[in-house]
Amino acid sequence: MKKLIFGCLTFLALTFTVQAQEDPAKALKKAGNALKSFELDQTANLDKLHEAVDMITIAVAASETNGDASTWQSQGDIYNTIANQIVSIQQLNIGSLDALPKVETPALVAFNAYQKALSMAEKKYQSKDALKGIRAVQTNLNNMGIYAYEAGEFTNAYNNFNGVLTAHELLTQNGEESMLESEEAVNDQVYITGLAALNANKIDAAAPLFIKLKNSGTDKAAIYEALYKIEAADALNPDSKLSEQEKTALLEKAYVNLQEGRAQFPDDVSILFAEINHFLRINKLDVLITKLESALEKEPDNISLYTTMGNVYDNLYQREAKAGNDEAAAAHFDSSLKYYKQALEKDPAYTDATYSIGALYFNKAANMTQELSTLADDFSKEGQRKYDALQAEVAEVFETALPYFITVEKQKPSDINTLIALKEIYARKSDFTMSNEFKARLETVQAGGELESYFLNK
Repeated sequence: MKKLIFGCLTFLALTFTVQAQEDPAKALKKAGNALKSFELDQTANLDKLHEAVDMITIAVAASETNGDASTWQSQGDIYNTIANQIVSIQQLNIGSLDALPKVETPALVAFNAYQKALSMAEKKYQSKDALKGIRAVQTNLNNMGIYAYEAGEFTNAYNNFNGVLTAHELLTQNGEESMLESEEAVNDQVYITGLAALNANKIDAAAPLFIKLKNSGTDKAAIYEALYKIEAADALNPDSKLSEQEKTALLEKAYVNLQEGRAQFPDDVSILFAEINHFLRINKLDVLITKLESALEKEPDNISLYTTMGNVYDNLYQREAKAGNDEAAAAHFDSSLKYYKQALEKDPAYTDATYSIGALYFNKAANMTQELSTLADDFSKEGQRKYDALQAEVAEVFETALPYFITVEKQKPSDINTLIALKEIYARKSDFTMSNEFKARLETVQAGGELESYFLNK
């Protein structure tokens, strides 16, 4: 085995030596010939495309050849051919991506090569060939950007989409046709490029693109949401070092973009949802209710709106209960419960709403328990009577919460919050066997384990 490994190392070393000794001018010629052979019979001569990549790699690295426009033109043609193959396989589902030469971002490499060829061109035909290559690769840049965007590779998507825009500028400057045939097409490309930049967290790249769209009067409501996200980027960053007060100030400053968007597009749902998220972030619950009511009018079947409204009223209930405003707290509790139940009417299997109802009752019982601890210090007959009555009421509320958590556990047996609630409720019921059961299950999940439902088959 040691001899075999040594032999492989020797072979690799010999291969490297052969490539290193290849004359760059001859390598350039071989690259061109290999590409022509591949184009004659793409199925039978796929190895020639691999050879073309190997040979052009030598040529572009050598000082003897990399100062010549033809070298870069050849690299552009070879890498654009690889991009063509990728697009063909993606669109027709014929062939294998694994069989192609393993190169990164072929369309971008080709585009950069054509740009170098254009900058080095000394003769008219060289400029013409380079511009022809740029026009050809422009479509592939767009396709590669789409594939990357759909795959969630937003930096790669941005680089390719931005290449389409740069290619457009070069082509139009030189009197050549671009795939972006109209101002509308250009704005659409700017828009998707800006979205890719924003999703890649390239705020500095995204900002001028969306500002350009806004200034051009482009009829897209999402521009204003993007500008809000750009201006509020430091506050929206999960790793932000800003204080909560600084985040709120920045978010409120950025909100002017959503206000402008609302003025331009008063019926746009996307801006409405952006506003809802904004007021959720800064915890302006009263304003949020108005926005949510408007959203429900537009999308009455959107279940998440009902749970969000339930959450808002739940927060208001908690706030008023803490302040001792019992009447207001009770009203908010009832409103919260109403919206959660409406969500379940839309979809009885919607566990978010089921859990939220359980949590609503659980938190109510927990709030009452605090009052119970106060009454415990009153040893008078009347005090004892009030204590017993409230204790019975607390037990009843915990009992009301229990079936909701059991329902969630059947669907999400490893949900930590559900397990905590079940452990606590059974402890309140003095059912320590069940409480310990869910304590053990909780510890299993916290240690990285997965569970099967305790209640599903009972």
